[in-house]
Amino acid sequence: MPPVEQQLAYLKKGLAELIREEDLRERLSLGRPLRVKAGFDPTAPDLHLGHTVLLRKMKHFQDLGHTVIFLIGDMTGLIGDPTGRNATRPPMTRDDIRLNAETYKAQVFKILDPAKTEIRFNSEWLDTMRFEDVIRLAGHYTVARLLERDDFSKRLREQVPISVHELLYPLAQGYDSVALQCDVEMGGTDQKFNLLVGRELQRDFGQPSQIVATVPILEGLDGVDKMSKSKGNYVGITESPADMFRKLMNISDDLAWRYYELLTDLSLEEIGQIRRSENALDAKKKLARRIVTDFHSAEEAERVASAWGGFPPVQTLEHFHGTDSRLNRLLLQARFVNSVTEADKIIKSNGVSVNVVGSGEDIPVTGPAHKLEPGDYIVRVGKKYKHLTL
Repeated sequence: MPPVEQQLAYLKKGLAELIREEDLRERLSLGRPLRVKAGFDPTAPDLHLGHTVLLRKMKHFQDLGHTVIFLIGDMTGLIGDPTGRNATRPPMTRDDIRLNAETYKAQVFKILDPAKTEIRFNSEWLDTMRFEDVIRLAGHYTVARLLERDDFSKRLREQVPISVHELLYPLAQGYDSVALQCDVEMGGTDQKFNLLVGRELQRDFGQPSQIVATVPILEGLDGVDKMSKSKGNYVGITESPADMFRKLMNISDDLAWRYYELLTDLSLEEIGQIRRSENALDAKKKLARRIVTDFHSAEEAERVASAWGGFPPVQTLEHFHGTDSRLNRLLLQARFVNSVTEADKIIKSNGVSVNVVGSGEDIPVTGPAHKLEPGDYIVRVGKKYKHLTL
């Protein structure tokens, strides 16, 4: 294994918080592979780039010779993670969880090394607990401590109901760390409370407390909200190379640098070099190539990159004059869609490209009401192209 300080520098890149750095330094100095866990509740069938921020950091531990545990929360999934929720989650069925878990297993090895990964299910230990065991586990934490959690305290203030089973979620997740004897647990910044519960439960069960490492929450393609399928601002890791490339080319320049840091293995120095030497468009192309390569292949990345910007000649396209600078209204005027609502949906799903005639430059679309400056554009919706003059 590399020297401890070298490992620390590599592992800290892209982390939001490390609790505590001195504990990790001490654990690394033991010279043995650490057991590093991250849990994923299989609440949806597909993973997106937001999930891969955590997976990539897990891979960094693997790169240094440590053991990663990809924990599928098939039991905690029945409770439903209350993180960020202002209402009780509807319960999932075991069949839903089983099917989603199978797709997770197939997808995570696009990043993680199978030879250095343990796939575990927390039903291995939670499913066999007796009611007496649950009561004893609950005795390790007070209701007052649980209500310190932002999600719960906010709902309590707003008189939004909290079901008793939701209070068990942090305890169940914390007990996972006890059962697996984890050295490190990782999660998003929104998981900090749950991760700290695991740290305390390990101490109560006579184990060394795990190190808590949180990663930032990845902003979606809009650069504002958390990446989410429900918000339509996501890139799924099973999407086609062309769709992945297109979506990434349409993000803002500032967001591209954020993605470089969280979605690539490049060092901050290497990212800085790209920022100094490349224009924004070329830097985004390099980013999109890297990400498509990660989830498909270098050949596919090169193919879609070569085709990017290959718009038809302007003179071959149907021409229309726009009278409203808002993109969703323009799509309606050009008869790409039958309603503004349909236009909004397509734009939110990153199904629209706007190219400046003559420059080949793509305009980053910020949302349905994005306003275009006066000029000439090629607008693409799906496989249809039209020439717009404003």
